[in-house]
This record gives sequence, structure tokens and C-alpha cells, in this order.
Amino acid sequence: DMSITALAVENSLLSVFVRFLINLAIIFILIRIIYYRFSKKEENVFSFFLMGIVIFMLVSLLENVEVQIGIALGLFALFAIIRFRTVNMSAKDMTYFFTTIGISIINSQADLQPPVLGAVLVNSIILITALLLEIFMQGKTLNSFTLDYNNHDLLKPELRKELLNDLSLKTGHKIEKIKIEKMNIEKGSAELTIWFKEKNK
Repeated sequence: DMSITALAVENSLLSVFVRFLINLAIIFILIRIIYYRFSKKEENVFSFFLMGIVIFMLVSLLENVEVQIGIALGLFALFAIIRFRTVNMSAKDMTYFFTTIGISIINSQADLQPPVLGAVLVNSIILITALLLEIFMQGKTLNSFTLDYNNHDLLKPELRKELLNDLSLKTGHKIEKIKIEKMNIEKGSAELTIWFKEKNK
């Protein structure tokens, strides 16, 4: 029986290959069409794609479900720790990272009942939810980064408005919030975390 339903539930090489293509298509929609469209972070696209592929293959080749999920989540934690020790990842990026792993685990099993409809429904719910959240949150979320600021005269609380204007002028972003992380009295400088709205692309 070479029907799609049969391929979805059996564990043959052909079945794994078909499910791999489906998983790749879902990841492409999630990462390239949804995530990249709204974030424009090219550096994460490679990592997300490869992680999804590796997790799918790893889980597909294991027979014990508990071992599959345990290893998949363990790898996620390992790579998350490594990533956090190098360059900080935003909560949104980490969510996409985890979603990619979750989708790959779901598609590697593909035995939801009914087999084909169940997998399509779950994947569709995830993709539609991600897209709707991106559309809803567009222009409402704030990005942030830290910088060294040398004009200590504007760091006084009563000059907050002037400080916001000065930072907006220097960074090219409309600064919404600021937080003083560290101050160096001797050098007259401070380390600031600033929040701004991303310009529409």
C-alpha cells in the first residue's frame, strides 16, 4: 500500500523521506516566509533550518518515544546554552528556535489520528498562529541594545526628555525607553540599555 496515509504511519526509508520533505516545507514556511519576513535576521535562518533537519533525522532514527523526546529537548537545551554564552538571543528568536524543534519532532512521528489530517492540522495551527501573532505585534514590540554614552550631563532624571532626543538623533531610531546599567563617574560615561520601535521594512 503506497498511499499517503500508509507512508505517514509506517517506518520505512521512503516514509521517512516523504515526511522529511513535508517537514522541510513546513520549516521553510515558518522560518523563511514568516520569521525572516518580520525579523530580517539572516544569521538565524541557517541555524533554524539545520537544527530542524538534524532533530527530524535524529528522532526518526530512534524507536523509543521517550528517548526521542529526551534527546531532542536535551539538544535544544545544549544549543540554547551555547548560544546564550556567545551572542544573546531574544525571547522571540528562542521561541522560533524551540518551535522549529517541536515541529520537527511532530513531523518525525506523523502518527496523529487520522494520520495525514492530524499532522496537517497541527502544523497549520502552529504556522497560522505564528503569522497572526507577527501581524498583530508588528510595530508594537520594542527592540533593544546596549551602548556606552558619554554625555553625563543628560543623565539627570529631570533631563530624560533631552536624553531621549539625543539618543534618537545619534542612533537613528526613535528611542522609547532607557535604563542606566552602569555609571563611571570618573570618565563621565554610562552603559545604557535603550529600547526602540523597529522601522517598517
